[in-house]
Amino acid sequence: MNTWSKWLVAALSAVLALSIFLPTASADKLSDLEKEKQQVEQNKNNLNSEIQSKNNAIVENQTELEKIMNKIQELNGEIEETQGKIDAAQAQIDQTKVEIDKLKESIKELERKIAEREELLKERARAIQLSGGSVDYIDVLLGANSFVDLIDRATAVNTLIEADRDIMREQAADKELLAEQKAKVEEKLATQEDQKDELVDLKNSLDAQKEEQSDLQDDLKAEQKRLAKEKSTLEKEHAKAMNISSSLEKKIGKEQARLAEVARKAEKERKRKEAAARKAAAQKAAASSASSVSVTQAAAPQSSSGFIRPAAGRYTSGFGGRDIGAGAESHLGMDIANSPGTPILASASGYVTHAGSMGGYGNVIILTHSMNGQTYSTVYAHLNTIGVSVGQAVSQGQNIGGMGNTGRSTGPHLHFEIHIGPWNGSRSNAVNPAAYIGG
Repeated sequence: MNTWSKWLVAALSAVLALSIFLPTASADKLSDLEKEKQQVEQNKNNLNSEIQSKNNAIVENQTELEKIMNKIQELNGEIEETQGKIDAAQAQIDQTKVEIDKLKESIKELERKIAEREELLKERARAIQLSGGSVDYIDVLLGANSFVDLIDRATAVNTLIEADRDIMREQAADKELLAEQKAKVEEKLATQEDQKDELVDLKNSLDAQKEEQSDLQDDLKAEQKRLAKEKSTLEKEHAKAMNISSSLEKKIGKEQARLAEVARKAEKERKRKEAAARKAAAQKAAASSASSVSVTQAAAPQSSSGFIRPAAGRYTSGFGGRDIGAGAESHLGMDIANSPGTPILASASGYVTHAGSMGGYGNVIILTHSMNGQTYSTVYAHLNTIGVSVGQAVSQGQNIGGMGNTGRSTGPHLHFEIHIGPWNGSRSNAVNPAAYIGG
């Protein structure tokens, strides 16, 4: 390389150095805003977690409450069924008591007959006693005066003997019947009373279970009310955090726009100085009559759009719709996969407007650029290292971090986005990076 070429390279390098180290007023302000935003985001995430936890507790509580309500309904059915059985058993008992009342009348009649026979037998015994002893039916027969008298006496004796036998048989049968009827009705009544007692015990047990379930229901309802109140408080706090976050977004947006304007002016100044340096070099070359030599830029090679590929590796996912296992989603960038720590390069010169953690993006860097009067933003996500800070000026091709697998990621890769205008939370201004860097 001849002398004038070396001088040109040195001049261009000086211009680039000036553009990199231009004063970055309010960089600390943007950094503070970003830190405050991260704190608010963390607070919002914590509140979201607590709200979700309360929701889960409410759902779990409601499920348990429904189980208890179903159990109470089931117990009510069993209690009604048991009460029906108790009523039926009581009806049987009442019917048995009616039968007992009727039986008592029958028993009274039997007892009256037995008493009469008892009295008759007593009179017979007294008669025998008054006659001086037992009646000898043979003596009665032998005392007959004639055959006709004998026949009469025999008939009378037979009648008396048969009458005594009938009385004894009836007496024994009635006593047996009386004992049998008493035993049956008493056994029947005792059985029915036992059945009723069992049913009453069952109903008392069911009533106790129902009371216990009702107490649990009351406790769960009170717990549900408490959880709903706590959730409402958390939601109010979350709404406040959302308002604060929205306000910070606006402040950050304004600061990013200001930095974008600084970048635009710096780019304009760089081009002016670059043009002046080239003019001076051309004049120097013409004056020395040196041969024409191609000029090598100090910055990394640019594409026709002004952006360069931000990392080495293979393309694994492009811009647009995709599904990585969690359902269809919109992928607003491109993925370049490689080993962890692969250098991440600034796709264009600009200013760092974010450097830190950002939810599913993991560790992320956002740069703001001004190119040909247009503001752009580039996003570098899922990094394992960050080598720049908010407000810092970076040059195209500068190493700003290392490839990683942080945030919502399925492996080490760089998620790269390009936005026309300042980056915003909704990412509505994202464009396909392939149209700018190829891929």
